[in-house]
Amino acid sequence: MRAAEKPVDESKRLETLRALKILDTSPEERFDRLTRLAKRLFGVPISLISLVDDDRQWFKSKIGLDATETPRDISFCGHAILGDEAFLVPDAALDERFSDNPLVTGDPKIRFYAGCPLSVSNGSKIGTLCLIDRQPRVLSDDDRELLADLAAMAEQEIAAVQLATMDELTLLSNRRGFVALAQHTIKVCKRQGKHASLLFFDLNKFKQINDQFGHAEGDRALSVFSTALRNVFRESDVVGRLGGDEFVVLMTDSEDEGSANALKRLTDSLDAVNARDQRGYSIRYSVGVAPFDPDRHASIEELIEEADGLMYADKKKKKTQPPLS
Repeated sequence: MRAAEKPVDESKRLETLRALKILDTSPEERFDRLTRLAKRLFGVPISLISLVDDDRQWFKSKIGLDATETPRDISFCGHAILGDEAFLVPDAALDERFSDNPLVTGDPKIRFYAGCPLSVSNGSKIGTLCLIDRQPRVLSDDDRELLADLAAMAEQEIAAVQLATMDELTLLSNRRGFVALAQHTIKVCKRQGKHASLLFFDLNKFKQINDQFGHAEGDRALSVFSTALRNVFRESDVVGRLGGDEFVVLMTDSEDEGSANALKRLTDSLDAVNARDQRGYSIRYSVGVAPFDPDRHASIEELIEEADGLMYADKKKKKTQPPLS
């Protein structure tokens, strides 16, 4: 068995995939109708929309298969995302890359595989629309075009998800995406009695950066700050950009000390960037931290509002800072 190599843009690809907030989400009709259509048009027993994560492939939509994910190192889709065209395996039992693969020798007993890579707006290939049969077969040129058309439809649905819930500049959740994820998260915290805190960030002197250095430099500052947030906070934390220079993080299962430690790491990270880049300004922030109280906060919006007020109080204390420092 031969495991697939990692794409050259693997780091960006994984960052893009996780920013979509689509992994481990519930089934959606917009994707299920495509796998149903593929199964019917090609007469195969299994059709999947597979997303290739760091060490697994997870199925956003699956027809004819009980498993929700499999290890990446035995996946066929890991090979498919390395190219631009459909990846075809007419008979896996005769292919040295797959003949002893446990997905071939055991369930679901793959013999035929055809997977078309799914790309998003920045060019990253995050997964595939794929067909699986337990019998060897060959696709005609017309079949390949049809598979490509179905994959393009899947890409359009992924783009719709991306536009609806993601901030294009920072690749963080936008307000709509953050509110949906965070509201669900605090419901879970309330039910399980877990601690949660909302951190509301606003960049200091951001208008001056735009006015003095231009909006392109302002966009760069926002991107640098968003990258720092992703690097400092955990994957289990919900991170978003509400708009402008306002960012939010919902930390779960972490007490006040956890928030303080995270903020120290964030400050240290930005200090390192400011010292290295020396672009005539420093990226600094004000923050408000509001612990979630299920008796006082009926919604995530109420928690955001409280943290926003605390952030403005913090900003007032920093008005004496020198400009752009």
